[in-house]
Amino acid sequence: MNLRVSPLVSDIIISIYVIVSLYLRFKLENQRPISTLNSMVIGVCFVAILWVLIKLKILNPNWFGLFKEKNKKK
Repeated sequence: MNLRVSPLVSDIIISIYVIVSLYLRFKLENQRPISTLNSMVIGVCFVAILWVLIKLKILNPNWFGLFKEKNKKK
Protein backbone atom coordinates (compact mmCIF):
# COMPACT_ATOMS: atom_id res chain seq x y z
CA MET A 1 0.00 0.00 0.00
CA ASN A 2 1.49 3.26 -1.12
CA LEU A 3 0.04 6.15 0.87
CA ARG A 4 0.94 9.59 -0.45
CA VAL A 5 -0.53 12.95 0.38
CA SER A 6 -0.58 15.82 -2.11
CA PRO A 7 1.89 18.69 -1.52
CA LEU A 8 -0.73 21.26 -0.50
CA VAL A 9 -2.40 18.89 1.96
CA SER A 10 1.06 17.93 3.28
CA ASP A 11 1.85 21.58 3.92
CA ILE A 12 -1.42 22.04 5.80
CA ILE A 13 -0.90 18.87 7.86
CA ILE A 14 2.65 19.91 8.76
CA SER A 15 1.53 23.42 9.75
CA ILE A 16 -1.26 22.11 11.96
CA TYR A 17 1.08 19.51 13.48
CA VAL A 18 3.70 22.12 14.36
CA ILE A 19 1.14 24.48 15.91
CA VAL A 20 -0.51 21.71 17.96
CA SER A 21 2.81 20.24 19.10
CA LEU A 22 4.08 23.65 20.22
CA TYR A 23 0.82 24.30 22.05
CA LEU A 24 1.03 20.94 23.83
CA ARG A 25 4.67 21.51 24.80
CA PHE A 26 3.99 24.99 26.20
CA LYS A 27 0.90 23.77 28.06
CA LEU A 28 2.76 20.80 29.53
CA GLU A 29 5.74 22.90 30.56
CA ASN A 30 3.51 25.48 32.27
CA GLN A 31 1.52 22.87 34.21
CA ARG A 32 4.50 20.87 35.47
CA PRO A 33 8.10 21.77 36.10
CA ILE A 34 10.04 19.97 33.35
CA SER A 35 13.80 20.04 33.01
CA THR A 36 15.43 21.49 29.92
CA LEU A 37 16.65 18.07 28.80
CA ASN A 38 13.12 16.61 28.96
CA SER A 39 11.78 19.54 26.98
CA MET A 40 14.44 19.06 24.30
CA VAL A 41 13.72 15.31 24.08
CA ILE A 42 10.01 15.99 23.61
CA GLY A 43 10.81 18.53 20.86
CA VAL A 44 13.17 16.13 19.08
CA CYS A 45 10.52 13.40 19.20
CA PHE A 46 7.96 15.70 17.59
CA VAL A 47 10.45 16.65 14.84
CA ALA A 48 11.49 13.01 14.33
CA ILE A 49 7.89 12.01 13.63
CA LEU A 50 7.67 14.62 10.86
CA TRP A 51 11.09 13.67 9.48
CA VAL A 52 10.12 9.98 9.25
CA LEU A 53 6.84 10.78 7.48
CA ILE A 54 8.68 12.95 4.94
CA LYS A 55 11.46 10.37 4.40
CA LEU A 56 8.89 7.61 3.86
CA LYS A 57 7.29 9.92 1.26
CA ILE A 58 3.92 9.83 3.01
CA LEU A 59 4.10 13.61 3.33
CA ASN A 60 5.34 15.51 0.28
CA PRO A 61 5.82 19.10 1.39
CA ASN A 62 5.98 21.87 -1.17
CA TRP A 63 6.77 24.42 1.57
CA PHE A 64 3.88 26.54 0.22
CA GLY A 65 5.84 27.18 -2.97
CA LEU A 66 8.63 29.11 -1.25
CA PHE A 67 11.41 27.12 -2.89
CA LYS A 68 11.70 26.64 -6.62
CA GLU A 69 12.05 23.10 -7.88
CA LYS A 70 15.22 22.16 -9.71
CA ASN A 71 14.76 21.38 -13.38
CA LYS A 72 15.59 17.78 -14.06
CA LYS A 73 17.56 17.02 -17.20
CA LYS A 74 16.29 14.15 -19.31
